[in-house]
Amino acid sequence: GYHIFFGVSSPHSEVICSQVLTEKDTEKFNQAVSGGYFYQMYFDDLPVWGMVGEGRAGTNYIFTKRQLSVSYNGDRIIEVNMTSDGLEPIEVGHELSFSLTVVWKQTGKSFHNRFERYLDNEFFEHQIHWFSIFNSFMMVIFLCGLVALILVRTLKKDYQKYSQDADEDPESMERNLIEDSGWKQVHGDVFRPPHYLMVFSALIGTGWQLIVIVTGVILFAIAGPVHGDVYEERGELITSFVVCYTLSSVVAGYKSGAYYRQFFTTPRAEAGSRWQLTMGLTVVALPAVVVSVLSVLNGIALYYGTVNTVPFLVILKVFGIWCFVSVPLAVAGTMFGRHVGGKAAFPCRVNSIPRPIPDPAWYGNPLFIIPLAGVLPFGSIFIELYFIFTSYWNYKFYYVYGFMMLVYAILAVVTMCSTIVLVYFLLNSENYHWQWSSFAGGASPGFYVFLYALYYFYCKTSMTGLLQTCFYFGYMAMQSMAVSAMCGTFGFVAANWFVSVIFRNVKID
Repeated sequence: GYHIFFGVSSPHSEVICSQVLTEKDTEKFNQAVSGGYFYQMYFDDLPVWGMVGEGRAGTNYIFTKRQLSVSYNGDRIIEVNMTSDGLEPIEVGHELSFSLTVVWKQTGKSFHNRFERYLDNEFFEHQIHWFSIFNSFMMVIFLCGLVALILVRTLKKDYQKYSQDADEDPESMERNLIEDSGWKQVHGDVFRPPHYLMVFSALIGTGWQLIVIVTGVILFAIAGPVHGDVYEERGELITSFVVCYTLSSVVAGYKSGAYYRQFFTTPRAEAGSRWQLTMGLTVVALPAVVVSVLSVLNGIALYYGTVNTVPFLVILKVFGIWCFVSVPLAVAGTMFGRHVGGKAAFPCRVNSIPRPIPDPAWYGNPLFIIPLAGVLPFGSIFIELYFIFTSYWNYKFYYVYGFMMLVYAILAVVTMCSTIVLVYFLLNSENYHWQWSSFAGGASPGFYVFLYALYYFYCKTSMTGLLQTCFYFGYMAMQSMAVSAMCGTFGFVAANWFVSVIFRNVKID
């Protein structure tokens, strides 16, 4: 960085460095100028931007002189501006001398308001932002009404038909039994453990952990007026993610351990279970994905020699936090979940022989209803995704975390309602493998998020080259997988409640 002293102006240009352009340097600078590249620097956490150069009459030029204008109030830096000058042609063998001028001046602006000039109020508080929230809210009302209709009318009628009095004539009972079909017929199989129980339990635990992380980070950002807005200090948002991840490990262990334990009701059955492996999967599931993607991106960044690499010391610190804080919390949560939260009382007894599943109609086929279940949840968030993507990839300061919390709550409710409808159609097709289907249906918005990321990349950005492409899709893949795991857990929790409620009120002879 530059060596600049507070309040000390340097009105005359100070040469920072000189360089004779080689053929390779010329090629890189020409590419940067032709592509409209700009750079970003930070001065007391205030960002400043500058263009690499500009093209004139078919020749590319590079800026060699920069002037920083720094405004201060007392001992606080309030505002930083930079202007570029000194155009020099980009030619092989040409010597460039880069210089910097710093001018300090006093201002009456307060330190508290120094970030206001970076906040794009017209963009983030546009009328369409409010309109999208209203549309999503109306969608919530519609879906909640649809679920209520299923619970109050359809299921009530089914209960009356299924819970017949014992004094009904045998011929009528036999006729109703032959005609009867639907979700009631799978009462002896609906509470079977899902296939790959260990993997499913680990996914549920990871999903709960992501829910806690996202909720905690958004609430932390909303509380910005108390502790300072997250955009005022670089890295504060990432730090909050790391802290929330570490502390939420106990939630992941508790939820996965409790869910796995509830299918082993006796000590003998539990002795043969592999709960330790479930705990291990829960501990490594989320870090494995993040580390795998970031390792590839870090390797690419090192190859290109960019500043986007993660320092080794930072990697060592995060690994230490994971080993000595996160893992013990996950183990403690698993033990607590097994002994406290793993005592489930299923409303119906599970038959010893699984019931055959008939061929479903098109509306009960999981391959059809699972992708369909994600359409409405994605529709409730895609406007907000545009604002989030634009703030991240176009270097805007995202500050409307109240909007984000509203959209997040709407996403949760819409996902839950959509998954309940999915499971109802699935059970009506006499398919009792609802656990994985409910998770997949809830997770399907993540797939649409990635499709939207593809659209945004090709239609809304000008990114080119391996480095930018890999970084974009690497981060978007992690975001999409996080949305899938989180929404899948939302969907499963709602479906689990729905199944327990409807079968608790069924009279079984």
